[in-house]
Parts: sequence; structure tokens; C-alpha cells
Amino acid sequence: MNNSLSSSLLVRVAVLSLVVVFFQIGVVSEVPIFGINVDLSPLLVAFIGLLCGSMIGCVSGFAVGLLVDLALLQTLGLTSLIFTLIGFWAGRLREVRDPQAALTPLLVGAGATAVALVGYSLMEFMLGVDAPVSLDLLKQIVLEVLVNAVVALPMWALVRWALQGALPEDPRRRRRRRAYTTGGLSPLSRA
Repeated sequence: MNNSLSSSLLVRVAVLSLVVVFFQIGVVSEVPIFGINVDLSPLLVAFIGLLCGSMIGCVSGFAVGLLVDLALLQTLGLTSLIFTLIGFWAGRLREVRDPQAALTPLLVGAGATAVALVGYSLMEFMLGVDAPVSLDLLKQIVLEVLVNAVVALPMWALVRWALQGALPEDPRRRRRRRAYTTGGLSPLSRA
């Protein structure tokens, strides 16, 4: 990936992150669906990781988490830690598997939301913050995962559209193309 392409990608990721986080805080958090609020932040981080790889996923996860913690005056660093893990996990999924299935955004969005909610709840509990731990919390987590899974598809389209043209080339596709042009055989196996 050349330098101008990577700087363009980083600028797009930064602008997209700022817009989505402030839209989340200012607009989306004010409109409850089934009594819960949609959380776009873990979806954003997961989809950046899924499109750009684990390194950019980690960095964007940390930055988005820190921005969320600062904007909402939460315990500083908890969301950053959880979002860094989500960004890395989604980026590794891109690097190890071929996430081209139609249900990938739905499953990754649901998984990222579940990790974010359960992780944040566990971290708050371990730090001794007075948080209600009950079946209502479990019900809220399940409902939010389901609602975020539905919202994942338009969010996936938005992130892909915003980063299109600056995305890094998939190394698996390069290998597949090279294997196709050489007949897929190693020079050692032709003997």
C-alpha cells in the first residue's frame, strides 16, 4: 500500500469516526427502539477492521473508544480497551478468512455488539462500579444485540461506501490472481 493511499485511508477513517460518534451521541441515542438505544460505535469499529485489517482496526478501535469515553464522561479507557479488541478481531477475520458471505456484516455486527456490551458490563463490575446485575441487564443485552444486528446492514453499507477507493488490497486476492496467472503450480512441483 503506497503512502498517499494509506494517508487517504487514515483521513477517511478519522472523519468517518468523528461523524458517526457525534451522530450517535447527538441523534441516535435520543431515539430509543424497543426501549433501548442503538449503538453504532462497535459496528463502526468492527466494519473498519473487517474492511481495512487488524492494525487499522485496532487503532480505530482505540481512537473511537477514547472519543466515546471522553464525550460521555465514562471511565476513561474501558471502551478503548474493548473496541481495540473488537477492531483487532474483525481485522483478523478479514486476514484469515474470506468474509464475503452476505451474512458476514450481520454476524460481525451482532458479535461486536455482544462483545462490547458484555465486556463493558464485566469491566464495570470488576472495577466495583455500582451497576445493576440482574436478568434485566441480560434482557437489555440480548435486545440490543438483535437491534444492532438489524442496523448492521445499513452501517456496513455506509462504512464501505465511505472508505471505498482508499481500501487496501486484500493479500489473498493477490495470491489467488498470481496463482491463476502461473497456473497455480510451484516451479518445484513441475519437475
